[in-house]
Amino acid sequence: MALISLKSLGVTMSAPLFSNLDLTIGAGDRLGLVAANGRGKSTLLKCLAGELEPTSGDITRSRGLRVGHVEQSVPEALLDRGFHHVVADALPAEQRDSELWRVDVVLDSLDVPEEMRNRPLCALSGGWQRLALIARVWVTDPDVLMLDEPTNHLDLARISQLETWLNALPREVPVVIASHDRAFLDAVTNRTLFLRPDDSPVFALPYSRARQALDEVDASMERKFQRDIKVAQQLRRQAAKLNNIGINSGSDLLTVKTKQLKERAEKLEDAAVPAHRERSAGAIRLANRGTHAKVLITLEDAAVETPDGTLLFRTGKRHICQDDRIVLLGRNGVGKTRFIAMIRNAIAEPGSVASVKVTPSTVLGYGDQAPSGTGGDDTPLAMVSRRFEVGEQRARSLLAGAGVVIEMRDRKIGALSGGQKARLMMLVLRLANPNFYLLDEPTNHLDIDGQEALEGDLLKHQASCLLASHDRSFIRAVGNRFWLIEKRRLVEVDDPQAFFRSVAETTS
Repeated sequence: MALISLKSLGVTMSAPLFSNLDLTIGAGDRLGLVAANGRGKSTLLKCLAGELEPTSGDITRSRGLRVGHVEQSVPEALLDRGFHHVVADALPAEQRDSELWRVDVVLDSLDVPEEMRNRPLCALSGGWQRLALIARVWVTDPDVLMLDEPTNHLDLARISQLETWLNALPREVPVVIASHDRAFLDAVTNRTLFLRPDDSPVFALPYSRARQALDEVDASMERKFQRDIKVAQQLRRQAAKLNNIGINSGSDLLTVKTKQLKERAEKLEDAAVPAHRERSAGAIRLANRGTHAKVLITLEDAAVETPDGTLLFRTGKRHICQDDRIVLLGRNGVGKTRFIAMIRNAIAEPGSVASVKVTPSTVLGYGDQAPSGTGGDDTPLAMVSRRFEVGEQRARSLLAGAGVVIEMRDRKIGALSGGQKARLMMLVLRLANPNFYLLDEPTNHLDIDGQEALEGDLLKHQASCLLASHDRSFIRAVGNRFWLIEKRRLVEVDDPQAFFRSVAETTS
């Protein structure tokens, strides 16, 4: 039975986000919403939750339906409250005292440690804040659960834990998930909606299989479009020939035939529908200036330590060479970010880290989870113009290509969306023209289109890089070497699958 039904639903902002959307959501559905950044996923979730009125069409909900909507950001009013209090406060006031036990049940199901339950959200990582929002909604016992980018800020262990938790939910409660995490969508969904401005196809398949089906549909539509246009052109050529003959011969029959051919051509042209072309949110392009050196960085059993000198791990004797795309694997807290910082410092100040030898021709491109080296009052336009000494007009053109819209170029970088910040970071990397990339969670906030473009550019340019990521699809696509941090040692492994399995097994 359908709990939510959409009929000809549409939302238009400055342009149509989606239109003529027909969809039903019922028991057993695990629906993934897929679209580029800013193309309507969050908007559709708000419509489903009754928080936003659509521009056109109708939404029908079952009588008394309780919709639980987990948004992307933590409301500022919750940041100073404790984890347990944030969840308990979601219960109706008249039930709070008698139903408080439900809070502990939900927190136990999400494996929230006892010592964390009284800490204020502002003292917790982004990942734990996300879980607090999920717990806050789930404790209200919703009939439908909707999650907006639930894996943002989660490490692999927490993503695996969330997958297990979602797959254990009662099947009668449908779940709708907007996400750019391809592996996550494959693990937890059984339907996929590709949100588009005109026609939004839905498949009864998880993401990867649905994407293959979508590509086949798009390819078939494009072939039909090309055939129809070709036939229409042939009909017009035939009509032109008959028209000339008819004029010369004075034949009324040929005149009628010419008109019929033209009408057939017009009908074909009017009915021909080109395949969908995703409107790019901004191009992801990297550069690789190259180097003659085979070895870029040599690690002489470097010690990676905490700020107070506690040993996290030792690297052993290792080399980073041209064409290496090394992925750092390891659980949270083992020292991946500290290691990346050490490599960055060694390149920035040669000789500053005795156990890290950097080839002089190495030029660094560093990307973290937000554009680095920008002041609080910096704007994208000012930052690009100053850092790369390009004129204002050239800077505006570069930002447009990166997907930073006109009205955002003179605002503070902090006002940009996560996706715009990520694409700005990629622009900064390209303009630096490096031959070695050091990337810490580069796909955070990138949509699937952006992730695939980044993957393609790293492979196309045979870019040398060392990266840390929680994105399993990205890791599989890009990595050709894998360094695992465990038991205070850095070891090389053949592939990441055993590590992924070990994380999943310990969280299940």
